[in-house]
Order: sequence, then structure tokens, then C-alpha cells
Amino acid sequence: MGRRKLSSTGDARRGKMTSMDENRPAFRLKAPGAVDSGPSIRLPGRGSFPRVDDHLVEPEVTRDEIISGRRVVAQPAEVPHASQHGMMFYVLRSHLTSGYSGAVDLLTRHDLDSDFASDACVYKVGVDPETDARYLEEIAFEVVSEQNKGDVTKKAVLMHRRGVRRIFAIFVKGRRRVCEWAPESRTWRTLDRDSLIEDPCLVKPLAVSSLLEAATADNAVAEALIAKGNPVLQDWKDAAKSEAKAEGRVEGRAEGRAEGRVEGRAESVLRVLKARGLTVSMAQRKEILGCPDLTRLDCWLDRAAVASSTDEVLSEP
Repeated sequence: MGRRKLSSTGDARRGKMTSMDENRPAFRLKAPGAVDSGPSIRLPGRGSFPRVDDHLVEPEVTRDEIISGRRVVAQPAEVPHASQHGMMFYVLRSHLTSGYSGAVDLLTRHDLDSDFASDACVYKVGVDPETDARYLEEIAFEVVSEQNKGDVTKKAVLMHRRGVRRIFAIFVKGRRRVCEWAPESRTWRTLDRDSLIEDPCLVKPLAVSSLLEAATADNAVAEALIAKGNPVLQDWKDAAKSEAKAEGRVEGRAEGRAEGRVEGRAESVLRVLKARGLTVSMAQRKEILGCPDLTRLDCWLDRAAVASSTDEVLSEP
């Protein structure tokens, strides 16, 4: 699971147990929550639960976790688990809407004999008035390898039963994919790479592809920050708009000056022709006023001073 490779006494029978330091202190379960630690959570049809922070293991002291009474050891990860874990939270954190926070490796007491962390999660900011503790996470993410799928599935069952609304898994071995836990069928449902994850916790839909591809991840983060009104990006956006407007005004003034010169030159041609008493038909007047070429108008102006007729002025060279 991203940062960890799970091992247990059960794994030892399958020849997968990670060797442990013989001098390491023996594993000890902490006592259940103290009497004065607050009420347990009771969810409809789900029984009672300890508070999320009434831990069986020592947070930030041991790598031990407990899944259904079974001890597992959360081991440090290597590529691709670790890099995928980092990219996932990079994208997820940027998408959180106001009132929600994200965390990595947040230890949670999921039932009487389960105390473990997801790779990343989203939870409501503040204190749950029913428990006087932090709010339970609403969305959880796991980065997993094929050999860890059994443990991830067990964790998904426990998290859902505790009340975690949505649980996702990013499989990095074999065919890389993002799946969502389907509690009704108790299976992992593969999400299409082009699909979006929509949720009230997110400021905008989260692109599934952004959890798998670095280039798409950068784009998704930028779009999410813009949607959240990030002040740095907003200042940049406003500056870009101001610059575009300024360029437009400069171009507009230049175009205006050019048009003014053309119109003035055309009027000069007509004034010279009138002063010399040369007849100008409606069609000729329209041709002179409609000419956009300043060079041609200059030529006509020179001819108007010496020509014997307007036709001679407008004739081709």
C-alpha cells in the first residue's frame, strides 16, 4: 500500500513475513480507550465503535498496525509505490474544497481490533461533537501492488463499515489503474482513465488520469488552484488580462492613426480636385473615399494637382 508492504504472522506461514529485529520490543496492544476519553460512535445498523484516536498502537513510535486483530508492519516503500503515493496526494490536496483537509498515513481506529492508516485521506476540519475528536475520514486512497490486494480489500471492508464514504485504490503493478470499492458487491470497480471523480469534498471533479500520469497531474493541480481562486494564479491571470487589454489599446490606437491618415489623404484628394474645378462623379468619390492604400492616395493627390480630369487622376499607372 504505497508506503508499506504488509507482513504478519499469517504471512509467515506463506513465506512472506518480513524479518524483524530480534532486539525490537515485543508487540503490545494499547489498552482500549479510557473511560473518560469520550463516547463511542454508533452508526445505524453498524454497532458501536471506539473513537478514531483511541489507538491500539503508538502513533509515530511504531510501524505496527492492526487489521482485524492481526498485527502488520508498515514498511517503507520503493518506486513505484512511493512516487505514486506522492503524486496522488499532490493532486488530491489541490482539489480539496473549503472546510476539508487532507492527510497521509493518518492512523484511525476502525473497530475494536483494527487500528491502521490509509495512504491518503480527506476529512472534515474541526471536532466531531458526537465524539469530541476529529472527524472520521470521508474519502480514503490506497496505493497497492497485486500481492497486497487481499490486505487492501480487508481494510476497505473495515473502513466502509466504520463509515468512510468512498475508498479508492491505485494499483501500480501490472496494468496501472484506479479502482473504487463497491461495498454492495464487495469488489473493486475499475474506473475509466477518462472519467472524473465527483464529490462534495472536492472543489472540482478529479480526473482519474491525473492520478496516473504526471503531465496530467500538473494540469489538474493548476486547474484546481484556479477554481479555488488561488491568489498567486489570480494575480497572474489578472496581469495577463491587463496586458492583453493594454496591447489591444495600443493596437487600436495604431490602427486608428492609420485609418485617420487614410481618411485625411482621401479628403485632400477631393479638395484639390474641387479647387481645380474638376468634376467628380459619385462613383469616383466613392472610390477615392473607399481606398485603404495610403501609397495610392498619395499618388492620386500628386496627380490631382496637375491632371486635366478626374479620370486621369484615377487611371492606372
